[in-house]
Amino acid sequence: MKSFIYLLVALLLISCGNDKSKKEDTPAKEEVVAVKSIQNPSESNSQLPRLFSNGEELFFSWVTRKDSMDVLNYSSMKDGKWSNPEEIVSGNDWFTNWADFPNIAENNGRILTSFLQKSDSGTYTYDVKLNLYHSETKEWKKNFILHNDGTKSEHGFVSIKPYAHNSFVVTWLDGRETVGKGHGGGAMTLRAAIVFEDGSIDHDTLLDEKVCDCCNTALAIGPDDQILVTYRDRSDEEIRDISITDWTMESNWSSPRIVGDDQWKIAGCPVNGPAMDAIGDNVAVAWFTAATGKGEVKLAFSKNNGKTFESPFRIDAGNATGRVDVVMLSETKAVILWMEPMGEDETIQLAIVNNQGTVTKKETITKTSAERASGFPQLEKMGDTLYMAWTVVGDNESHIEMASINLNE
Repeated sequence: MKSFIYLLVALLLISCGNDKSKKEDTPAKEEVVAVKSIQNPSESNSQLPRLFSNGEELFFSWVTRKDSMDVLNYSSMKDGKWSNPEEIVSGNDWFTNWADFPNIAENNGRILTSFLQKSDSGTYTYDVKLNLYHSETKEWKKNFILHNDGTKSEHGFVSIKPYAHNSFVVTWLDGRETVGKGHGGGAMTLRAAIVFEDGSIDHDTLLDEKVCDCCNTALAIGPDDQILVTYRDRSDEEIRDISITDWTMESNWSSPRIVGDDQWKIAGCPVNGPAMDAIGDNVAVAWFTAATGKGEVKLAFSKNNGKTFESPFRIDAGNATGRVDVVMLSETKAVILWMEPMGEDETIQLAIVNNQGTVTKKETITKTSAERASGFPQLEKMGDTLYMAWTVVGDNESHIEMASINLNE
């Protein structure tokens, strides 16, 4: 733990309350936003889109199935034009899953991507593998492992954010203790590490010793390179609410604290994790819960770097599916993306919400499928434009579609 502090100091030198119901004063007529379909460079039989923006360039990764091979691809958009798609790595021994998708991030010309590779014959025995591109050498370091435990267990649900001195913060769910205590008596854990620009990895740190087994994690970076991690926690009583922990140079990693006290008791994993974004001291966390017996999408804001959160607002119209994403537009406003049924159709919904819970804009982005194969829709902001990507499930194969919203219109 001390080594993690020393590392981050060096890098820096170098470089919840009770739920609120839907507000009564929400405007009777919400503004409708214009959704524009845009082309993307993915092929047919593709899935698992992931978006990352550095403010000037939009990075897009996806997986294409070719015969028995999975291929991880990426492209980037700048000034409205996509670069030629590039195949990063491929394999016939991957764990390719609708909820546990590859990730991508960029930092000053360095690109880091992840994927999951089987480590044994068991269904849930796989490792997190990384690929790192260096723009100066124009070379990839491919297929190197994130963790060093050596166990034949589950590792996944990766989040990546650029960090100090061209490095990356990576968090993941780690199952080493599920096979490491007697005959699998341990729990799923949450860990974090730093990936340096040369591909070396250090300061693998345990953040929580018992978490929900298969819900995605989320990362954000606050002021003074504060690291925030949110995830679905798991108590001994099987309460699986959303928690947050953070690292600062002064206090190291904090003890986990609950974002919204839903008191959702569930015996199994809902496979429906949180999303998070931050601007300055302001943080927004979105998540799914079914504590009342029906699906709900909630959004909570913090004004003090995630130390405490205001009471959450419910955003959905009823019995939501979840699969959320969120982006902050300003210190007081966020845009949230999620899935919910409308009549007989499953839909992807978008809403712009301020920190008083008022929905100022709302739009149905598209119809989709509630099947697992439709995955998690993605949301990212670049300049004054929001970009969305999702998987369309077909009878014989899937493909990826994208859309944009100009925030100035």
